[in-house]
Amino acid sequence: MTYQEAEAFLFEQLPMFQRVGGSAYKKDLQNTLALLEALGNPHQKGKYIHVAGTNGKGSTSSFLASVLKEAGYKTALYTSPHLKSFTERMRINGIPILQEEVIQYVEKFKPLIKELRPSFFELTTAMAFDYFAKEEVDIAVIEVGMGGRLDCTNVIHPEVSIITQIGLDHQQFLGDSLEEITREKAGVIKNKVPVVSSVKENKLRLIIEEIAESKNAPFLESKERYEISVKEQSIPNWKFLAKNLIDEEVLEFESGLSASYQIQNLGSVFCALEVLKEKGYSISNENIKVGLKNVVQNSGIKGRWQRIPNLVSEVPIIADTGHNIAAFEYLVKMLEKENCQRLHFVFATVNDKKLEGVLEILPKNALYYFTQANIPRALNASELEKIASTFGLKGNKYPSVVEAFEKAQKNASNKDLIFVGGSTFAVAEIPNL
Repeated sequence: MTYQEAEAFLFEQLPMFQRVGGSAYKKDLQNTLALLEALGNPHQKGKYIHVAGTNGKGSTSSFLASVLKEAGYKTALYTSPHLKSFTERMRINGIPILQEEVIQYVEKFKPLIKELRPSFFELTTAMAFDYFAKEEVDIAVIEVGMGGRLDCTNVIHPEVSIITQIGLDHQQFLGDSLEEITREKAGVIKNKVPVVSSVKENKLRLIIEEIAESKNAPFLESKERYEISVKEQSIPNWKFLAKNLIDEEVLEFESGLSASYQIQNLGSVFCALEVLKEKGYSISNENIKVGLKNVVQNSGIKGRWQRIPNLVSEVPIIADTGHNIAAFEYLVKMLEKENCQRLHFVFATVNDKKLEGVLEILPKNALYYFTQANIPRALNASELEKIASTFGLKGNKYPSVVEAFEKAQKNASNKDLIFVGGSTFAVAEIPNL
């Protein structure tokens, strides 16, 4: 079996939520636990950080993994979805799992797949836990896939649990209200395990705090412990200040992920690092500074307000995987601050999202390139154009992301800006990411 055949098997033979949507979603942990038991319960052998939330999970996880690597710990990182290669999902000290390892796992799992009929995410989560145990990592940062309470990753007993931001997303599975979604996310809270929250809304924070208290879990609200501010929006990395509100110490640092929405995530990171230090982990301020600056190199994270090299002209290109209302509230504000004559917006989405809230806040004066990613779950570009036009968004439709992206490059002048967003899968298909 070649790697391409192994990857194709995973994508095509197993129901994958990112590709097909709700039919891949499992509402219990039965399959995950059965898979892990067949593997000798590798998830019980390691130390973990568990990161949940609607937005900010990937950035927060990557920041923490990078800092822990710089502190000398053999650090694993499990994130989803991937952008270019399946191997991105599992990394140790920033290095993706080898293609040969993936082939071996697929061949090893075939009998279990036949017996248990797991989803793609159930299988890959079990694979990650087994891989990290086999490699004897010191600690693994685990990003929740969806929700929390019934997520495949929610089988661990971590050092610290983190809940980043709460927004409306995946309502068909997690609930129609922010309160319902918060309760699902807070399902990652474990008995007596510290929980860090950067959730801004007071009524949602109170829900998390109430659940933490019911489980005797120490509750830490990041904004009460750290004040994160932007010192300078420099290129390539913004300079930030982190003020410890307990002892007044201030740490200046650069962030390899530079965007205003990272302020909330960085608060979670600093708070979680305090928990780890109290548990005996040796993490210096220098480790933190280097880790935050080198987060992209150390974690492989992509698509977070990422400036893409333009091989055709001098037009700046930015891509971001944010895809719900909460994300676009930040993104639209950041786009408004960009000094450009005209915004060229390459836009795609999926067919099971409630679009109205996003379309209402998108800039009306941009030129849109409505398109679709190459996945079954993509919303057809013609349908997207039709819906968007009712919100005053003007542009043309294109059958592929590459075609839309190329057209934007041809149309844009050097004083314009090209932005690619709306769907993780659209961002994944642009060249030079």
